Amino acid sequence: MYLHLCGRLRCLHWWLSINLQASYSSLAESGIIADLGLTVAETLWVLDIFYIVGWLAIIFAEGAWLLDLGRLSLGIGFGLTCYVGPVYLAEITPKNVRGLLMSISQSMTGYGASFTFLVGSFVTWRSLAIIGCIPSLLLLLALFFIPESPRWLDYIENQRLQQNSDDNVLNLFRRKYLHIVIIGVGLMVVQTSDGLCGFLFYMSEIFDSAGISSTLGFILVAVVQIPSFVLTAALIDKFGRRTLLMASATGQCLGCFLTGLSYFLQDVDWWKEASPILALIGVLVYMGSYAFGMAQIPWIVVSEILPINVKGSAGTLCNLVNWFCSWVVSYTFNYSFSWSPTGTFFIYAGMCGFGVAFIAKLVPETKGRTLEEIHASLTHIMQ
Repeated sequence: MYLHLCGRLRCLHWWLSINLQASYSSLAESGIIADLGLTVAETLWVLDIFYIVGWLAIIFAEGAWLLDLGRLSLGIGFGLTCYVGPVYLAEITPKNVRGLLMSISQSMTGYGASFTFLVGSFVTWRSLAIIGCIPSLLLLLALFFIPESPRWLDYIENQRLQQNSDDNVLNLFRRKYLHIVIIGVGLMVVQTSDGLCGFLFYMSEIFDSAGISSTLGFILVAVVQIPSFVLTAALIDKFGRRTLLMASATGQCLGCFLTGLSYFLQDVDWWKEASPILALIGVLVYMGSYAFGMAQIPWIVVSEILPINVKGSAGTLCNLVNWFCSWVVSYTFNYSFSWSPTGTFFIYAGMCGFGVAFIAKLVPETKGRTLEEIHASLTHIMQ
């Protein structure tokens, strides 16, 4: 019953606002965690508690307020995970397999979403919440065996001896860090301003308005995304981050254009029998292209390019921008879609095109380089 109610647009706006604002605020919380001196492994304990509390609240919910509380807690946990996880892996993995391992880790979010699309079509929302709680409980057990990052421990020791740090927001705008901040913030804007939240949260409405079964659409999206994630992990250390990012953004641009074109054909009453197929192809191309690179690689690149002495403040800034843009897209998508579905998807196609240009012009290749080499080259540019 609650899932049905929350599927209505007004309730959906409320749910999205809570979840995305929670993720948005949790990045301010990540700065607080840095100020408290918590290590990366200790922060993983904190975020897993948020996950467990969130899922339990949804599982035992008997009213809307407990569902909202669960979404709030999950949003905070996910907001922390988006940055802490890639940073930890970037610091502990060797350069020759860093892309592979980080891509596999980041793609787990996509696998989870695809799994939810598939299983959610056949089970109740409460059963789905029980399934979602299982990985959080497994993580709780695994945390007993996770070591601290050697780079982080070395940094903490140096800070103890030197008693100085560049890790505050104002220092990010110094000349030597400005180029890195532009790349990091720009990647977050590119990742989230291309209409992803609109596709994800309003996919049922897109399929319904195009005359396609939403159940069939969700299953096909899951089937397309899973091999795309696998392909990214296999190719990222061979072809590099920039190449895959540009291919991914180009595919998203094409997917948005095809989806917008399907609605345009409906508006002008041309080839109306073909427009549902064109909309389905557009959504599949978009979601498959997103899974091929844009889902994982921006977080990977950000975790690689940020020097350890500004990771707390710079990571917080990048994540705040990411989740703020996500909130803006998710909140405005329904209004823009009501205004003009054709115009909405063409605008997102233009944003994806901007992303291709931004990546080609500013994003460095980090394949096969140590973190220290990456940081030295980027800070040298602005000195």
